[in-house]
Amino acid sequence: MKDFLFLFRADYVEYAKRSPQELQSMTKKWMDWIGGIAAQNKLADRGNRLESGGKVIRPGSVITDGPFCEIKESLGGYIVIKTASLDEAAEIAKGCPVYEIGGSVEVREISVM
Repeated sequence: MKDFLFLFRADYVEYAKRSPQELQSMTKKWMDWIGGIAAQNKLADRGNRLESGGKVIRPGSVITDGPFCEIKESLGGYIVIKTASLDEAAEIAKGCPVYEIGGSVEVREISVM
């Protein structure tokens, strides 16, 4: 089995404008989806949500506030799963609730160094 990183991107500013009931419903969908992965014994790390602010360090030790980008979509969180192949990981990613808010999932294999 290989480890795969799921990176979740969406417009989280718009997401936060939803009603408390909508947010609760979406949270349940996320927990159910992640719980389903765990039930298959394929969840390696539950991951976490990521705060919107941070620092970006560039060549020459230049540090700026960020990350900021010109598009609305931002990186909001991640999980790590275990599957036999990238194709299997992509199939699991198809069930992610992030699509309901116009988001996307980037699936990347983690190479052991």
